[in-house]
Amino acid sequence: MGCAPVVEILLVEDNPNDVELALHALKKNKLVNHIQVVRDGEEALDYIFCRGSYSGRNINDAPKLILLDLKLPKVDGIEVLRQIKSDPATKSIPVVVLTTSREERDVMKTYSLGVNSYILKPVDFDQFVDSVSQIGFYWMLLNQSPRV
Repeated sequence: MGCAPVVEILLVEDNPNDVELALHALKKNKLVNHIQVVRDGEEALDYIFCRGSYSGRNINDAPKLILLDLKLPKVDGIEVLRQIKSDPATKSIPVVVLTTSREERDVMKTYSLGVNSYILKPVDFDQFVDSVSQIGFYWMLLNQSPRV
């Protein structure tokens, strides 16, 4: 009997409260074995493309899902999305934008760049935990993704 592959979510979020809530929701529902948290867009790109402090990471060990906030320091989420979806090595990784931005231009721009889903963060604690749990359940257990 073989070992199950490590399930990995890359959480790109600069708000420490949202990070804690997301980690709580995912771990509480046992949806992941490993979650990598990065706090800004530059660090996200370094992680995804194995640069900087992540240069020793194997690029073939891509995250199974990226949860991406749009309003990030250094490099914004739209630019992170643009780079992920424009590179043949990473464009098939599912990216879910999880943001407070209700701006129609952000919704349109992210979909034109290839985002897989755009979800508004609820402000209520229980709703946020429930939303992250549902996202994790769908993308990690139900969705069938191509091998990256």
